[in-house]
Amino acid sequence: MAKSKLLDQVREEIRRRNYSYKTEQAYISWIVRFVKYHGTVHPKKLKDSDVEKFLNYLANDQNVAAGTQNQALCALVFLYKEVLGEKVVILDNLQRAKKPKLLPVVLSVKEISILFEHLNGIAALICKLLYGSGLRISECLRLRVQDVDFDYEQLWV
Repeated sequence: MAKSKLLDQVREEIRRRNYSYKTEQAYISWIVRFVKYHGTVHPKKLKDSDVEKFLNYLANDQNVAAGTQNQALCALVFLYKEVLGEKVVILDNLQRAKKPKLLPVVLSVKEISILFEHLNGIAALICKLLYGSGLRISECLRLRVQDVDFDYEQLWV
């Protein structure tokens, strides 16, 4: 009996383990990209350094997110360990993609004051409620008169 093609073997193993269809699609996609990156050389002929080179390429040249690089790593480890029956891939020089530090965007008290000066009527009321209470826009727009308790300075959401 002839051996089935590599991607068929991957699909078969993924389905045997009851992985989700989305995982199957992602893993197949990463394996195809890995093989194309190395000029359609069969993964069995490639070394750990080639896996490392591909993952470093993703992090450094393609600027993928850390989670994306990790998904590609998982797909390749699955390929080598579970489908090809190779030893665990050793990646000593793997450069991990960095999670970007996001700074919160917050207006200063002075900027808020200037903004409120230019608003009036219902727009001013909505913006002040959003700013002062932390409500979502949809929650604020659904407020009714009976949801406001002026005695206790509370809102019922």
